[in-house]
Amino acid sequence: MANWRAALRLAVIALGSVSLVHAQAAPPRGNFAVGAITAAPGSRVSGILEIPKGSDAGTSIPVTILHGAKPGPVLALIAGTHGYEYSPIIAMQRFPAKVDPQQLAGTVIVVHAANLPSFLGRTIYFSPVDGKNLNRVYPGKAAGTVSERIADVITREVIDRADYVVDLHCGDGNESLRPYAYWEAVGAPEVNEESKQMALAFGLDHILIETERPSDPALTVYLSNTAIRRGKPALTTETGTQGRVDTDGADLAEAGAFNLLRHFKMLAGEPQRAEHPIWIDRNQVLRSPVTGLFHARVQPNQAVAQGTLIGVLTDFFGNTVQEVRAPFAGIVLYVVATPPISQGEPLGMIGHIKAE
Repeated sequence: MANWRAALRLAVIALGSVSLVHAQAAPPRGNFAVGAITAAPGSRVSGILEIPKGSDAGTSIPVTILHGAKPGPVLALIAGTHGYEYSPIIAMQRFPAKVDPQQLAGTVIVVHAANLPSFLGRTIYFSPVDGKNLNRVYPGKAAGTVSERIADVITREVIDRADYVVDLHCGDGNESLRPYAYWEAVGAPEVNEESKQMALAFGLDHILIETERPSDPALTVYLSNTAIRRGKPALTTETGTQGRVDTDGADLAEAGAFNLLRHFKMLAGEPQRAEHPIWIDRNQVLRSPVTGLFHARVQPNQAVAQGTLIGVLTDFFGNTVQEVRAPFAGIVLYVVATPPISQGEPLGMIGHIKAE
């Protein structure tokens, strides 16, 4: 009997030693840094990514890190690529305070306003400093103009540190838009599938399938394409209209962010997925051949037949220059709802609904 008890005692001691070794082998969760902003596990930290002065004025990017107490993926949520797109900017102001880092598995990088010169200058599409569209200069240049330097810093400090990336947009100050998301199926098959699941999990019921994006990693052009070409699933969303804050655009962006946290098991619960998505299998952005005034004749979400009048272009004296018609049957995803138009600028987007 004594020998049996001694053997049991030794076995318990040995088992305890093995458990202790495993416990000691698990490394402690470390800090997470974006530029000079550093967050300890279980904390919420806000700070500034500085964009130094170069050939033109410098700027800054306000960022919040939500570094969960538990391990998990890194999700980047980027608002304000276009500074007049206010809905996601407002959503990302509200969102961090509603996430408890102690309950979070993984890390969220929140970029509150990527394009501060455009935001403060209230400009659509283009930076008031260098006249460039931030979402057309990725992955950026460290020695370029301010938009290129912003893109370079976001690429290195945000995209490269993330596992998943979301570029949050809405209708710019001139765009009357219905909500939709882009599924950009331009990467490796596994990245494409994960990006598709992100689009479904975000919860918007119209999803545009994008299959054409630049493949050169040095000339990725778009923020989301930059992530995808680096092997990171990504999503672009559009929630809100005409730069307004009195619509449900911010609520949709915020709800979508929480859906993704649940999709990635970063928070408890299940996402409210798009159960019956409408897939847009092709689209065309209509562009103005002239400078003048545009008078829209349709509304966002309106179904149109091929040849439907989308709007009328006039000169500054009110003379009709050209009628703009739908190139194919589909749905109006957005239409420019303010009169000023410059040659080459968008007039609207028509999406073709995929047959079931």
